[in-house]
Amino acid sequence: MTLFQAIILGIFQGISEFLPISSSGHLVVLQHFFNIKEGNLFFTEMLHFGTLISIVIVYFNDIMNIIVEFFKMLRDGIKNKKFKITNDYQKLALLIIIGSIPTAIIGLLFEDFFEKLYSSSLLPIGIAFLVTGFLLWIANKKPNEAKKVKEMTILDSLIVGTFQGIAIIPGISRSGSTIVAGLFRGFDRSLATEFSFLLALPATFGAGLLGIMDVIKTGSKTTIDMPLIIGILLSTIVGILAIKFLIKVLKRNKLHYFSYYLWIIGCITIFSHFIR
Repeated sequence: MTLFQAIILGIFQGISEFLPISSSGHLVVLQHFFNIKEGNLFFTEMLHFGTLISIVIVYFNDIMNIIVEFFKMLRDGIKNKKFKITNDYQKLALLIIIGSIPTAIIGLLFEDFFEKLYSSSLLPIGIAFLVTGFLLWIANKKPNEAKKVKEMTILDSLIVGTFQGIAIIPGISRSGSTIVAGLFRGFDRSLATEFSFLLALPATFGAGLLGIMDVIKTGSKTTIDMPLIIGILLSTIVGILAIKFLIKVLKRNKLHYFSYYLWIIGCITIFSHFIR
């Protein structure tokens, strides 16, 4: 891994993890372009931790409130022998846990299948780019609704979590899928964005931890060097900027702009498959 490759991959990870254009799809395409082999799995996993830090920084106050209120709810429930949700943060905590269940099930059951399916060909990734673009286009045309945290249901959380699980497919955007699912469930755009990123925390942390454990078990290279450090820093910094940019885009009802990009990159990826 050269410093130049680390810079490019770090930047693209930060951008594509949060903008609804699929970080996994872009990383696979870039790794094909740079001819980077599986020996750099550790580098890829660490880039995901960089973007995890981005979410924590942007939503730090909300995350701390969710954690504090969750444990308060547990304490009061044990003390009074009756669990009761008293505010939005407590409800968000429970919905994040519930939404993480289908994500974990899908990830554990199908991760190896999708990795093998997409590791040898760019064609499925190109098709997945086109599908993501189509989903964003449809969601953006949907009339705005105003469901807040108080109106959210367990079913809402399970559906968004299922969409997040499906996004293990390279080329299917995690943020795009969960935001689209939230919008189809009637979330207002601010809630759809926030819940998407908060729901990503346990999924990204768990997947990254399992990924690093797999890397260690297989004896892959785990060197901590300058390219790795630069890549993590860039993925974190660019990730923060990408989150704030996406929030502004959603408020302006411009989600479909990403569709144009995905259709273009999808067609290019499919074309590249046939000329290789």
